[in-house]
Amino acid sequence: MQPNKTHIWIEAMRPRTLPLALASIILGGFLGAAAGAFDWVAVVLAGVTAVFLQILSNLANDYGDSVHGADHVERAGPKRAVQTGQISAAAMKRAVILFAALSVASGLALIVWSLGTSALWLFLGFGLLGGAAVWAAINYTAGSNPYGYAGLGDLFVLIFFGWAGVMGTYFLQTGRFDWLVMLPATSCGLLAVAVLNVNNIRDIESDAKAGKISIPVRLGPARARIYHWALLGTAVLTAALYVILNGRGPGGWLFVLVLPLIWGNGTAVARTTDPLLLNPLLKKTSLMTLAFVIVFGIGQLL
Repeated sequence: MQPNKTHIWIEAMRPRTLPLALASIILGGFLGAAAGAFDWVAVVLAGVTAVFLQILSNLANDYGDSVHGADHVERAGPKRAVQTGQISAAAMKRAVILFAALSVASGLALIVWSLGTSALWLFLGFGLLGGAAVWAAINYTAGSNPYGYAGLGDLFVLIFFGWAGVMGTYFLQTGRFDWLVMLPATSCGLLAVAVLNVNNIRDIESDAKAGKISIPVRLGPARARIYHWALLGTAVLTAALYVILNGRGPGGWLFVLVLPLIWGNGTAVARTTDPLLLNPLLKKTSLMTLAFVIVFGIGQLL
């Protein structure tokens, strides 16, 4: 039975990636609540914006990898809509424009709700940050010089899925920067990078042939798995450092309950050499990240 168009578009949006997009917003919401300044409207609007940006990135990735040749018959990952001809490149490009517009609209609504227009420099600053997020979502694999092909995807994931997402959500609730929040924001961002790393380890051979020089392509399979351990370990270290410096007491250490999942993830990635068997680990790494931020966030409220 052939899938209908609605199902094809939903699959192209890759709904399994959306929990990861929400992780930084959830963590920022918890940290805002721990500071006594939880704003559910701001958190919801930030979440909607993050989802639109993630869908935008997924659609642009589908379009860009097909145009640049990373999606081909030898690729181990799921087949993409443009690659298989289920969605035309022109239709995908229109969808990218649509979700770029939705991202801008929801982002502006978030800024106006949280900041108003009186603090002009803050309004413009967050507007520029939102514009940068839209640019990053599109230009990971699309555009004339996609940064994902130069191995910069990890850095941009750390910035937008960690620092910007957590710190931005925290600031829009509290109205202030707390530089200690950079520590759990880094944890969240590094775990998101770990998800990307699993994806890129799976696609090492096909990416190398297409000229997509990701970090695993640069490092090679063995060292890419050591890099994965470094991402997981540093994420735990920065979370622990935050608890120590923030002095929240025993409750702040609740996140150690997730350590067996993190250890199991690192072990599984290290031992899995078949690219096809890495596909299930993508979902597990994403859900592990979500579990980490929820448990960590609850610990900050205890």
